[in-house]
Amino acid sequence: MKNKKNIIVSALLLSAVMVLSACGNSAKAEEPGETPETSVESVNVPEEAGEMTITHELGEVTLSKNPEKVIVFDYGLLDIMDNIGVEVIGLPMGNIPSFLEKYKDESKYANVGTLKEPDFEKIFELSPDVIFISGRTAEAYEELSKIAPTVYLTVNSEDYMSSVEDNAALIGELFGKESEVEENISSLKAKVEEITEKVAEKDENALVVLANDGSLSAYGRVSRFGIVHNTLGFKEADENIEEATHGMSITYEYILEKNPENLYVIDRAAVVGGETDASAAMDNDIIKETEAFKNGKIHYLNPEVWYITSGGFTGTGIMLDEISESLEK
Repeated sequence: MKNKKNIIVSALLLSAVMVLSACGNSAKAEEPGETPETSVESVNVPEEAGEMTITHELGEVTLSKNPEKVIVFDYGLLDIMDNIGVEVIGLPMGNIPSFLEKYKDESKYANVGTLKEPDFEKIFELSPDVIFISGRTAEAYEELSKIAPTVYLTVNSEDYMSSVEDNAALIGELFGKESEVEENISSLKAKVEEITEKVAEKDENALVVLANDGSLSAYGRVSRFGIVHNTLGFKEADENIEEATHGMSITYEYILEKNPENLYVIDRAAVVGGETDASAAMDNDIIKETEAFKNGKIHYLNPEVWYITSGGFTGTGIMLDEISESLEK
């Protein structure tokens, strides 16, 4: 599959070179109303145009500030761009969260594949100035980099809020949107401060569980849902949860043994498909023996945000609001 992708990208690049070579010495007359071909005159160059070098986990890129043609393969990053007024031309359209549903409009935005399988041919046709990706698209980094400068940004599970702030600051600097970023970050920090104070007062533990069509996985401090412990301050119901991308496989008996004071449940099947929803999975006699059940503290979190779209401004705000509401019970 990878060889096939290499051939596609290489062929497209070769075709582009041949066309440019053939047309290099001739000028095309513009028809009335036709969009002119890219030239110095037709490019909107900002007064403070310059270059920016970005070093990230997968490499380093240098690109012009205020890029106009942006493709993004992460909904958290798209969330940041949406909030600060950065336009995009393409994105993967599967599992777009409801609060970003405007990006489902294929008359305005190009569908560039899936999070894990980019449509390289389509992306090449769009001729982007920059491509943003995260963990789900990491394996495509080399191929995407052949098409346009590609920036890899992800979230550090051990320091969620700092990651969001760093990613947003980078995007804000690239697009000249620093003040918009600061406004959003300040709002989120205020929410975090309020929640951490309440968590400290309650002094309770928590267990985060991902329900996946009948199977269960636990996530601890060092995980994609570590914000519950690292940022917001909940003690861990189990301090020995194994670190794994897909969580530690558990049983109902495990949950009863750890007996968390707060049980946070994320229903993966609700966003990727499945036959058993999380509430049905938790409706059994074993779970009913837990303190969380008896005290009404089994909290069902929004899966399209927690599982698909964390790392952005609106998404993080929703996550914080849900935790805040859970503390009222």
